[in-house]
Amino acid sequence: MAAEPQPQQIDERKEEQELKYLEFVQFATLQALMRCAILYSYAKERAGPLKPGVNTVEDAVKTVVAPVYDRFHLVPVELLKYADRKVGELDRHVPSNVKKVSSQARSVVSEVRRDGVSTFAKTVYSKYEPTAEQCAVSAWRKLNQLPLFPQVANAVLPKAAYCTEKYNEVIVSSAEKGYRVSAYLPLVPTEKIAKVFSGN
Repeated sequence: MAAEPQPQQIDERKEEQELKYLEFVQFATLQALMRCAILYSYAKERAGPLKPGVNTVEDAVKTVVAPVYDRFHLVPVELLKYADRKVGELDRHVPSNVKKVSSQARSVVSEVRRDGVSTFAKTVYSKYEPTAEQCAVSAWRKLNQLPLFPQVANAVLPKAAYCTEKYNEVIVSSAEKGYRVSAYLPLVPTEKIAKVFSGN
């Protein structure tokens, strides 16, 4: 009868399997694969009269790819582990400011995992919006100093304002109708833009 592994040995094996530096690559790859699988199943369901042909091609591909996959499916994971170990070895030679950026990137990834992309995007937006506003106003002032820019801007701005107004109306009406995609599309803050640029 084989001895059961101790909890400490299990923890060491689990820690050995986890990536320390390149975990974001594995996470991004899994996310991309899941999205592709969802998209593929969606397209397959709606193939209509082509569905039998799609099934035939899928079976043929599975027949050819399955033995190759069974043999090499662990290779990308092992390569990633190898690269992660090499990054760990290089870590000793990296300057401290680069390590700081790396740890910040890791904290961003963990924050996105914990709170979701939309919450993270809102946080970043609220943090950097004033700076972006100042840069936009400064760029606007510089552009207005160019010879023909004010005339071109006066010709283009009414049409741009009309288009953004229509865009906002479409987003609001699609949200009222219950289309989920409208939750991901931002409204253009036309009043705020007008206020910022008219005040300067």
